Amino acid sequence: MKKIPSRKCLATGNVFPKEDLFRIVRTPEGEVQLDMTGKANGRGAYISKSEEAIAKARKTKCLDKALEVAVPDSVYDRMILFLKMK
Repeated sequence: MKKIPSRKCLATGNVFPKEDLFRIVRTPEGEVQLDMTGKANGRGAYISKSEEAIAKARKTKCLDKALEVAVPDSVYDRMILFLKMK
């Protein structure tokens, strides 16, 4: 039986399978982007795929602290847009 990798959501503190989380990555060049493949090079942080978690992450700036760089609002907007498209 294959082990399912799990990660902790920064906003809620709950543990989820990786497929139920957004990965936000700070590239070696210093830019922040949404990593849909889960394999982009750089420092990654995870947020669960819910509007409540995204709103909490935006309010508390937990991604800014984890990635050690200011996360632009466009990253949060792209996560919410992805949820609405699904």
